[in-house]
Amino acid sequence: MTAISPSVAQADEPLALYIHWPFCLSKCPYCDFNSHVRERIPAERFIAALRKELAHEAGLTGRRRLGSIFFGGGTPSLMPPDGVAALIEDALTLFEADPEIEITLEANPTSVEAARLRGFREAGVNRVSLGIQSLRDEALALLGREHSAVQAVAALEMARELFPRVTFDLIYARPGQSLADWRAELDQALTLVADHVSIYQLTIEPGTRFEGLHRQGKLVLPDEDLAAALYMETGEIAARHGLGAYEVSNYAAPGAESRHNLTYWHYGDYIGIGPGAHGRVTRKGELLATRRHRAPEPWAERVERTGSGMTEPEPLEARERAREMLLMGLRLATGVDGARFLTRTGMALEQAVDTDVLGMCLEEGYLKQTESGLLATAEGRLRLEAILPRLVL
Repeated sequence: MTAISPSVAQADEPLALYIHWPFCLSKCPYCDFNSHVRERIPAERFIAALRKELAHEAGLTGRRRLGSIFFGGGTPSLMPPDGVAALIEDALTLFEADPEIEITLEANPTSVEAARLRGFREAGVNRVSLGIQSLRDEALALLGREHSAVQAVAALEMARELFPRVTFDLIYARPGQSLADWRAELDQALTLVADHVSIYQLTIEPGTRFEGLHRQGKLVLPDEDLAAALYMETGEIAARHGLGAYEVSNYAAPGAESRHNLTYWHYGDYIGIGPGAHGRVTRKGELLATRRHRAPEPWAERVERTGSGMTEPEPLEARERAREMLLMGLRLATGVDGARFLTRTGMALEQAVDTDVLGMCLEEGYLKQTESGLLATAEGRLRLEAILPRLVL
């Protein structure tokens, strides 16, 4: 079968918009995101640049339907609420807003940032994501967080009063963490959850402070067997609280899944603006990979001069589209739909995988072929990092 061009029908689907705020109060030792610490955050300048880049991007993309907006970072709760309001108003003017548009903002539960939550709700944010990470003060200190467990609970309670939808992040597989410790902490956390939580395994990322400590033997993570047990226990406890694992690290009540992140995992179109932001957007029937300059000040200077901090967009060939869609889609409990895969990539599923590796994964029960496509089982999602490099051509 010969590869075909991706369908322009993708332009009929809702578009997602990601807005990157690059500044933090401090750099967490585990974080490899594009985040920067400044003695004084030039908020007015960067909001003006974000608005200018958003207008420029809308001019290129056209007046498409907008399904979600996500303010990420960095720490977007350091933004002044009126700046968030201006960006939301711009987006809703430049695009056709879906009646059920989801507008998420990431926030940290420090007392200063929690005090701004009401302002963000008034700005139009209808979903807040709190970076709680742990409900144990000793773990928060290890992770370099600026808040306490008491502040985390207080911020969560305030958020639940203000926002129709609330989620928060937790990190497990921390140094010295036992199964009993995690079981107690997770049970406590999930009593506070409304309908969604993101739970990530602590990993050592290149270039982080934790990488140096780990290399020196000063930071020891749980072994693979304990990490796997912690992951499986997470799913079981979440299920008892009514939350299903709809993605490797995300748990939600039915209908409460993150619409914005589902765009990524279903390999839909999304625009990314701000320093270092990436995008995947269909223009004139061609899927383009876009990215922005990473360093905040050079990005802002480029936007002020040209209207955009974007480097040259790159058309994605069929093989790369297929690879990306498999890497994203197999993280979902529902897996990859074969018909959509063909439409979006121009290739059939069987053309994009190593058939020998696929056969082995099917036999071991890590992957499952369905009438509609291919999915990873619970055991398979536990091993995706090892499976995917071998499976995807």
